Amino acid sequence: MKAKAIFGILGMLLMLGFLGSIMIKIKSISLGIVVLIGVVMMAVDYWQSLRENED
Repeated sequence: MKAKAIFGILGMLLMLGFLGSIMIKIKSISLGIVVLIGVVMMAVDYWQSLRENED
């Protein structure tokens, strides 16, 4: 469980860093909305994966 949480946070940080660098370079409102939707979807998926029962 701890490894899943640590690797999930690491993956989210890497994705935010990657998308953040693109956002800084391009500076588009529509791209920002798409990135925000993707980040919210990623956070929800991470939360759901932590809450599910492990077999």
